Amino acid sequence: MSSNQRQHPRTPMKCRIKICHPSFGEVVAQTRDLSDGGVYVKHPDLAALPQGTWVTGQVQDLPIEAPVLQMEVMRADAEGAGLRFLLED
Repeated sequence: MSSNQRQHPRTPMKCRIKICHPSFGEVVAQTRDLSDGGVYVKHPDLAALPQGTWVTGQVQDLPIEAPVLQMEVMRADAEGAGLRFLLED
């Protein structure tokens, strides 16, 4: 799928997000863009995660505590990873 055939359009959005995974514990990173289906998070620790890895994420700095979301690594590059939101049943 080419980048212009995305199911969900991306919106540039920078916010702090805490990502947790057993391989590195937790890191606070920055989002680059967001869509209905997922988010791109910039952090070098995320770049090492293989595709299909599950992590949890929680947006920081909101007036109320944000929900903790399950996400799956869809792709990783030198800057970070594209994460897909996993919907709970």
